[in-house]
Amino acid sequence: MTDRNLAAQPNRRTLLAGASALAAASAFTGAGNAQDAAIDFSGRTVLITGTSSGFGRLTALTLARMGATVVASMRNLDGGARPEARDLMTIAGNEDLDLHVVEIDVTDDALVASGVAEAESIAGGALDVVVNNAGIGAAGPVELADMEFTRLMFETNLFGYLRVARAALPKMRENGAGQIFNVSSQLGRFVIPSVGMYCSTKFGIEAMFETMAYELAPHGVEITIIQPGGYPTKIWQSGRLYTDEWMARVDNERKAAYETHIQMATGMMTGEYSTNPIDVPNAIAEIMAMPAGKRPLRRAVHPNPAASVGANAALAQVQAAVLGQGAYGPWHAAVTD
Repeated sequence: MTDRNLAAQPNRRTLLAGASALAAASAFTGAGNAQDAAIDFSGRTVLITGTSSGFGRLTALTLARMGATVVASMRNLDGGARPEARDLMTIAGNEDLDLHVVEIDVTDDALVASGVAEAESIAGGALDVVVNNAGIGAAGPVELADMEFTRLMFETNLFGYLRVARAALPKMRENGAGQIFNVSSQLGRFVIPSVGMYCSTKFGIEAMFETMAYELAPHGVEITIIQPGGYPTKIWQSGRLYTDEWMARVDNERKAAYETHIQMATGMMTGEYSTNPIDVPNAIAEIMAMPAGKRPLRRAVHPNPAASVGANAALAQVQAAVLGQGAYGPWHAAVTD
Protein backbone atom coordinates (compact mmCIF):
# COMPACT_ATOMS: atom_id res chain seq x y z
CA MET A 1 0.00 0.00 0.00
CA THR A 2 1.49 3.35 -1.00
CA ASP A 3 1.42 6.57 0.97
CA ARG A 4 -0.62 8.13 -1.84
CA ASN A 5 -3.56 5.74 -1.58
CA LEU A 6 -3.42 5.07 2.18
CA ALA A 7 -5.83 7.91 2.91
CA ALA A 8 -8.46 6.20 0.76
CA GLN A 9 -8.26 2.95 2.73
CA PRO A 10 -10.26 2.06 5.85
CA ASN A 11 -8.05 2.37 8.89
CA ARG A 12 -6.56 -0.72 10.49
CA ARG A 13 -8.98 -0.68 13.39
CA THR A 14 -11.92 -0.88 10.99
CA LEU A 15 -10.32 -3.63 8.92
CA LEU A 16 -9.12 -5.79 11.76
CA ALA A 17 -11.57 -5.21 14.60
CA GLY A 18 -12.88 -8.55 15.74
CA ALA A 19 -10.54 -10.58 13.56
CA SER A 20 -8.82 -12.29 16.46
CA ALA A 21 -11.10 -11.63 19.43
CA LEU A 22 -10.95 -14.17 22.18
CA ALA A 23 -14.30 -15.04 23.69
CA ALA A 24 -12.85 -14.86 27.19
CA ALA A 25 -11.40 -11.41 26.79
CA SER A 26 -14.59 -9.70 27.89
CA ALA A 27 -14.30 -11.38 31.29
CA PHE A 28 -10.84 -9.98 31.97
CA THR A 29 -10.71 -6.71 33.86
CA GLY A 30 -6.95 -6.39 34.29
CA ALA A 31 -7.35 -5.65 37.97
CA GLY A 32 -6.40 -9.03 39.36
CA ASN A 33 -4.20 -11.95 38.46
CA ALA A 34 -4.34 -12.71 34.76
CA GLN A 35 -4.02 -16.43 35.46
CA ASP A 36 -7.49 -16.34 37.05
CA ALA A 37 -9.02 -15.29 33.73
CA ALA A 38 -10.18 -17.84 31.15
CA ILE A 39 -7.71 -16.78 28.47
CA ASP A 40 -6.32 -19.33 26.02
CA PHE A 41 -3.33 -18.32 23.89
CA SER A 42 -2.90 -21.75 22.30
CA GLY A 43 -1.50 -21.46 18.81
CA ARG A 44 0.22 -18.12 19.45
CA THR A 45 3.99 -17.84 19.67
CA VAL A 46 5.59 -15.13 21.80
CA LEU A 47 9.26 -14.11 21.90
CA ILE A 48 10.32 -12.34 25.09
CA THR A 49 13.73 -10.78 25.73
CA GLY A 50 15.39 -10.50 29.11
CA THR A 51 13.71 -13.47 30.80
CA SER A 52 16.35 -14.31 33.39
CA SER A 53 14.43 -12.36 36.05
CA GLY A 54 11.82 -9.68 36.70
CA PHE A 55 9.10 -8.78 34.23
CA GLY A 56 10.56 -10.98 31.51
CA ARG A 57 10.59 -14.17 33.56
CA LEU A 58 7.11 -13.51 34.95
CA THR A 59 5.72 -12.75 31.50
CA ALA A 60 7.23 -15.93 30.04
CA LEU A 61 5.63 -18.11 32.71
CA THR A 62 2.31 -16.25 32.72
CA LEU A 63 1.78 -16.51 28.97
CA ALA A 64 3.00 -20.11 28.79
CA ARG A 65 0.51 -21.03 31.53
CA MET A 66 -2.19 -19.50 29.32
CA GLY A 67 -1.27 -21.86 26.50
CA ALA A 68 1.10 -19.73 24.43
CA THR A 69 4.23 -21.13 22.86
CA VAL A 70 6.81 -18.98 24.62
CA VAL A 71 10.35 -18.40 23.42
CA ALA A 72 12.20 -16.99 26.41
CA SER A 73 15.50 -15.37 25.55
CA MET A 74 18.46 -14.35 27.68
CA ARG A 75 22.12 -13.59 27.16
CA ASN A 76 25.08 -15.73 28.25
CA LEU A 77 22.99 -18.88 27.92
CA ASP A 78 26.06 -21.13 28.20
CA GLY A 79 24.49 -23.85 26.11
CA GLY A 80 21.46 -23.92 28.35
CA ALA A 81 23.52 -24.30 31.53
CA ARG A 82 22.79 -20.83 32.85
CA PRO A 83 20.93 -21.36 36.17
CA GLU A 84 18.08 -19.02 35.25
CA ALA A 85 17.55 -20.93 32.00
CA ARG A 86 17.61 -24.29 33.77
CA ASP A 87 15.10 -22.99 36.30
CA LEU A 88 12.66 -21.91 33.58
CA MET A 89 12.99 -25.23 31.78
CA THR A 90 12.47 -27.17 35.00
CA ILE A 91 9.23 -25.29 35.65
CA ALA A 92 8.17 -25.82 32.04
CA GLY A 93 8.79 -29.55 32.35
CA ASN A 94 6.98 -29.86 35.65
CA GLU A 95 3.94 -27.94 34.38
CA ASP A 96 4.01 -29.25 30.79
CA LEU A 97 4.43 -25.75 29.37
CA ASP A 98 5.35 -25.07 25.74
CA LEU A 99 8.34 -22.93 26.71
CA HIS A 100 11.68 -22.75 24.93
CA VAL A 101 14.86 -20.89 25.90
CA VAL A 102 17.10 -19.32 23.26
CA GLU A 103 20.13 -17.09 23.47
CA ILE A 104 19.78 -13.42 22.56
CA ASP A 105 22.10 -10.65 23.65
CA VAL A 106 20.24 -7.58 22.44
CA THR A 107 23.53 -5.67 22.01
CA ASP A 108 24.80 -8.24 19.49
CA ASP A 109 23.49 -8.09 15.92
CA ALA A 110 24.38 -11.70 15.15
CA LEU A 111 22.81 -13.13 18.32
CA VAL A 112 19.63 -11.12 17.74
CA ALA A 113 19.38 -12.41 14.18
CA SER A 114 20.03 -16.02 15.14
CA GLY A 115 17.76 -15.89 18.19
CA VAL A 116 14.82 -14.41 16.29
CA ALA A 117 15.36 -16.91 13.47
CA GLU A 118 15.26 -19.76 16.00
CA ALA A 119 12.07 -18.35 17.50
CA GLU A 120 10.49 -18.12 14.04
CA SER A 121 11.50 -21.73 13.39
CA ILE A 122 9.72 -22.76 16.60
CA ALA A 123 6.69 -20.70 15.50
CA GLY A 124 6.73 -22.21 12.02
CA GLY A 125 6.75 -18.72 10.51
CA ALA A 126 6.06 -15.22 11.71
CA LEU A 127 5.96 -14.56 15.43
CA ASP A 128 2.58 -13.51 16.77
CA VAL A 129 4.00 -11.37 19.59
CA VAL A 130 7.36 -9.91 20.56
CA VAL A 131 7.94 -8.50 24.03
CA ASN A 132 10.94 -6.17 24.11
CA ASN A 133 11.90 -6.24 27.77
CA ALA A 134 15.67 -6.70 28.20
CA GLY A 135 17.20 -3.66 29.84
CA ILE A 136 19.56 -2.32 32.46
CA GLY A 137 19.26 0.40 35.07
CA ALA A 138 21.89 2.65 36.61
CA ALA A 139 21.80 6.02 38.33
CA GLY A 140 24.03 9.05 38.54
CA PRO A 141 24.31 12.62 37.22
CA VAL A 142 24.44 13.01 33.46
CA GLU A 143 27.77 14.86 33.44
CA LEU A 144 29.37 11.85 35.08
CA ALA A 145 28.20 9.49 32.32
CA ASP A 146 31.23 8.66 30.21
CA MET A 147 30.76 7.33 26.70
CA GLU A 148 31.43 3.73 27.71
CA PHE A 149 28.53 3.80 30.14
CA THR A 150 26.29 5.82 27.80
CA ARG A 151 26.84 3.41 24.92
CA LEU A 152 26.02 0.43 27.15
CA MET A 153 22.75 2.03 28.29
CA PHE A 154 21.62 2.93 24.78
CA GLU A 155 22.85 -0.30 23.15
CA THR A 156 20.82 -2.31 25.65
CA ASN A 157 17.73 -0.26 26.44
CA LEU A 158 17.03 1.37 23.08
CA PHE A 159 19.09 -0.03 20.22
CA GLY A 160 18.43 -3.55 21.52
CA TYR A 161 14.68 -3.01 21.15
CA LEU A 162 15.21 -1.79 17.61
CA ARG A 163 17.43 -4.75 16.70
CA VAL A 164 14.82 -7.26 17.85
CA ALA A 165 11.95 -5.43 16.15
CA ARG A 166 13.85 -5.16 12.86
CA ALA A 167 14.64 -8.87 12.96
CA ALA A 168 11.03 -9.91 13.58
CA LEU A 169 9.18 -7.40 11.39
CA PRO A 170 9.78 -8.76 7.86
CA LYS A 171 7.82 -11.95 8.52
CA MET A 172 5.21 -10.08 10.57
CA ARG A 173 4.63 -7.64 7.72
CA GLU A 174 4.48 -10.49 5.22
CA ASN A 175 1.89 -12.16 7.45
CA GLY A 176 -0.09 -8.93 7.81
CA ALA A 177 -0.35 -9.28 11.58
CA GLY A 178 1.64 -9.16 14.80
CA GLN A 179 2.12 -7.30 18.04
CA ILE A 180 5.27 -5.77 19.52
CA PHE A 181 5.19 -4.83 23.19
CA ASN A 182 7.91 -2.53 24.45
CA VAL A 183 8.53 -2.27 28.19
CA SER A 184 9.29 1.40 28.77
CA SER A 185 8.81 3.17 32.12
CA GLN A 186 6.98 6.03 33.75
CA LEU A 187 10.43 7.63 33.37
CA GLY A 188 9.86 7.57 29.61
CA ARG A 189 7.44 10.47 30.07
CA PHE A 190 9.00 12.58 32.83
CA VAL A 191 12.41 12.81 34.43
CA ILE A 192 13.98 12.48 37.86
CA PRO A 193 17.45 13.96 38.49
CA SER A 194 20.28 11.44 38.71
CA VAL A 195 18.65 8.92 36.37
CA GLY A 196 18.91 11.06 33.26
CA MET A 197 20.61 8.48 31.07
CA TYR A 198 18.03 5.84 31.96
CA CYS A 199 15.24 8.35 31.28
CA SER A 200 16.84 9.20 27.94
CA THR A 201 16.69 5.59 26.77
CA LYS A 202 13.08 5.24 27.88
CA PHE A 203 12.08 8.53 26.22
CA GLY A 204 13.74 7.08 23.11
CA ILE A 205 11.60 3.94 23.31
CA GLU A 206 8.47 6.08 23.56
CA ALA A 207 9.38 8.15 20.50
CA MET A 208 10.77 5.32 18.38
CA PHE A 209 7.90 2.91 18.84
CA GLU A 210 5.06 5.40 18.66
CA THR A 211 6.52 6.43 15.31
CA MET A 212 6.71 2.78 14.26
CA ALA A 213 3.08 2.29 15.28
CA TYR A 214 2.00 4.81 12.63
CA GLU A 215 4.40 3.40 10.04
CA LEU A 216 3.26 -0.18 10.61
CA ALA A 217 -0.47 0.61 10.56
CA PRO A 218 -0.95 -0.37 6.90
CA HIS A 219 0.85 -3.67 7.55
CA GLY A 220 -1.43 -4.87 10.35
CA VAL A 221 1.36 -4.91 12.96
CA GLU A 222 0.44 -3.29 16.26
CA ILE A 223 2.67 -1.57 18.80
CA THR A 224 2.00 -1.24 22.52
CA ILE A 225 4.25 0.62 24.95
CA ILE A 226 4.05 -0.63 28.54
CA GLN A 227 4.93 1.98 31.19
CA PRO A 228 5.63 0.39 34.58
CA GLY A 229 6.10 2.47 37.69
CA GLY A 230 8.30 1.33 40.57
CA TYR A 231 8.41 -2.45 41.07
CA PRO A 232 10.74 -4.73 43.06
CA THR A 233 12.70 -6.38 40.24
CA LYS A 234 16.41 -7.03 39.90
CA ILE A 235 17.02 -4.18 37.45
CA TRP A 236 18.17 -1.80 40.18
CA GLN A 237 20.02 -4.50 42.10
CA SER A 238 22.00 -5.18 38.94
CA GLY A 239 22.07 -1.45 38.33
CA ARG A 240 24.13 -0.92 41.46
CA LEU A 241 26.85 -3.06 39.94
CA TYR A 242 26.76 -1.10 36.67
CA THR A 243 26.80 2.15 38.63
CA ASP A 244 29.77 1.07 40.74
CA GLU A 245 31.74 0.19 37.60
CA TRP A 246 30.82 3.49 36.02
CA MET A 247 31.56 5.60 39.10
CA ALA A 248 34.97 3.98 39.51
CA ARG A 249 35.97 5.71 36.26
CA VAL A 250 34.76 9.18 37.30
CA ASP A 251 37.36 11.69 38.46
CA ASN A 252 37.21 13.04 42.00
CA GLU A 253 36.43 16.63 40.99
CA ARG A 254 33.24 15.63 39.21
CA LYS A 255 32.20 13.31 42.04
CA ALA A 256 32.67 16.10 44.58
CA ALA A 257 30.57 18.48 42.50
CA TYR A 258 27.62 16.06 42.54
CA GLU A 259 27.94 14.46 45.95
CA THR A 260 24.31 15.06 46.94
CA HIS A 261 23.00 13.74 43.64
CA ILE A 262 25.13 10.62 43.94
CA GLN A 263 23.68 9.96 47.38
CA MET A 264 20.16 10.40 46.02
CA ALA A 265 20.91 8.05 43.14
CA THR A 266 22.19 5.41 45.54
CA GLY A 267 19.01 5.77 47.58
CA MET A 268 16.87 5.19 44.48
CA MET A 269 18.59 1.90 43.75
CA THR A 270 18.20 0.63 47.30
CA GLY A 271 14.55 1.65 47.70
CA GLU A 272 11.85 -0.85 48.62
CA TYR A 273 8.56 -1.31 46.79
CA SER A 274 5.32 -2.91 47.93
CA THR A 275 4.01 -3.29 44.38
CA ASN A 276 3.60 -6.67 42.67
CA PRO A 277 5.53 -7.17 39.41
CA ILE A 278 2.85 -9.57 38.14
CA ASP A 279 0.94 -6.42 37.14
CA VAL A 280 3.09 -6.14 34.00
CA PRO A 281 2.49 -9.64 32.55
CA ASN A 282 -1.17 -9.29 33.52
CA ALA A 283 -1.40 -6.10 31.45
CA ILE A 284 0.38 -7.73 28.50
CA ALA A 285 -1.97 -10.73 28.65
CA GLU A 286 -5.05 -8.51 28.81
CA ILE A 287 -3.94 -6.53 25.76
CA MET A 288 -3.01 -9.69 23.82
CA ALA A 289 -6.54 -10.97 24.44
CA MET A 290 -8.13 -7.89 22.89
CA PRO A 291 -9.32 -7.98 19.27
CA ALA A 292 -6.71 -7.01 16.72
CA GLY A 293 -7.09 -3.35 15.89
CA LYS A 294 -8.43 -2.52 19.37
CA ARG A 295 -5.21 -2.77 21.35
CA PRO A 296 -3.93 0.42 23.00
CA LEU A 297 -0.80 2.26 21.95
CA ARG A 298 0.18 2.77 25.60
CA ARG A 299 -0.65 1.25 28.95
CA ALA A 300 0.54 2.75 32.24
CA VAL A 301 1.00 -0.05 34.78
CA HIS A 302 1.11 0.75 38.48
CA PRO A 303 -1.39 0.88 41.36
CA ASN A 304 -1.14 4.67 41.09
CA PRO A 305 -0.64 5.49 37.39
CA ALA A 306 -2.03 9.05 37.53
CA ALA A 307 1.20 10.80 36.51
CA SER A 308 1.76 8.57 33.47
CA VAL A 309 -1.89 8.68 32.45
CA GLY A 310 -1.90 12.47 32.66
CA ALA A 311 1.29 12.80 30.64
CA ASN A 312 -0.02 10.37 28.02
CA ALA A 313 -3.30 12.27 27.69
CA ALA A 314 -1.61 15.65 27.34
CA LEU A 315 0.88 14.46 24.75
CA ALA A 316 -1.83 12.59 22.86
CA GLN A 317 -3.59 15.92 22.34
CA VAL A 318 -0.40 17.41 20.92
CA GLN A 319 0.09 14.44 18.59
CA ALA A 320 -3.51 14.69 17.43
CA ALA A 321 -2.99 18.34 16.55
CA VAL A 322 0.17 17.51 14.60
CA LEU A 323 -0.93 14.29 12.88
CA GLY A 324 -4.72 14.18 13.05
CA GLN A 325 -5.30 15.95 9.74
CA GLY A 326 -3.94 15.67 6.22
CA ALA A 327 -1.72 12.89 4.91
CA TYR A 328 -0.88 11.56 8.38
CA GLY A 329 -4.51 11.41 9.47
CA PRO A 330 -5.25 7.76 8.55
CA TRP A 331 -2.05 6.56 10.23
CA HIS A 332 -2.90 8.51 13.38
CA ALA A 333 -6.48 7.25 13.41
CA ALA A 334 -5.29 3.66 13.06
CA VAL A 335 -3.30 3.62 16.29
CA THR A 336 -5.06 6.00 18.67
CA ASP A 337 -7.51 4.77 21.26
